[in-house]
Amino acid sequence: MQVAIITGAGSGIGLATARQLYDNGAAIVGVGRDAGKLATLEAEIGDPERLATLAVDIAVDEAPEAIVDLALTRFGSIDLLINNAGLGSPKPLHETDDAMLDNFLGVMLRAPFRLARDAIVHMQPGSAIVNVTSTFAVVGGRRGGAYSAAKGGLTSLTLHMACEYGAQGIRSNCVAPGVTVTDMVRTRLDDEGFRRMNTEMTPSPRLGTVDDVASTIAFLCSPGATHINGQTIVVDGGWSTTKYLSPEAMSAQWIPAE
Repeated sequence: MQVAIITGAGSGIGLATARQLYDNGAAIVGVGRDAGKLATLEAEIGDPERLATLAVDIAVDEAPEAIVDLALTRFGSIDLLINNAGLGSPKPLHETDDAMLDNFLGVMLRAPFRLARDAIVHMQPGSAIVNVTSTFAVVGGRRGGAYSAAKGGLTSLTLHMACEYGAQGIRSNCVAPGVTVTDMVRTRLDDEGFRRMNTEMTPSPRLGTVDDVASTIAFLCSPGATHINGQTIVVDGGWSTTKYLSPEAMSAQWIPAE
């Protein structure tokens, strides 16, 4: 039985990933800051024999040791690590103060680095690490700021790990979601500019779902992906790799800004 550590497991992509990996036979160590959200995971899985949860801020210094200890104590091994926890609502560079910079880098770069560092020494051949990045680590995006810096750094870290530990049979890859319908994103879709940028520039007729991303993560953890290492799989319906415009956008009249 594989043992999977998943951060940000109480909601969104993390929760969907926990469900899929559990359905694939893995034991789950679900990590998140909000004990209430982790209770949702516990209720959905409903199997305390194959689920352990830990409510902790992954950015605090003692978090990696606590997470790794829980996995080893409960299940005896670590086979899969999914660094998924993240933050939203970034600001452009000139609006980003030091506190926001430190928070974004702490949660989305420093914490995955430290958790991978502690976990990888316990991982055996056939193990896999998946770091959840973003299309903002693939293309330039407005308002990216510290978010883009953190996700770009996580991509580079993944490439290092793929090279350093691939010969040991430990694979490291990224999954980069585009706009995915989660609780955090739903409110932003009320912004017409944000909604149009992501619907009218995406060839796919719909926005991404958490299950779209989770199934990609699950694939990278599966036997079918044993020769995939050091890659980023973008799950965005073609948004980042095409110059698509919807018929409505193509036929719109240009109105100069006043």
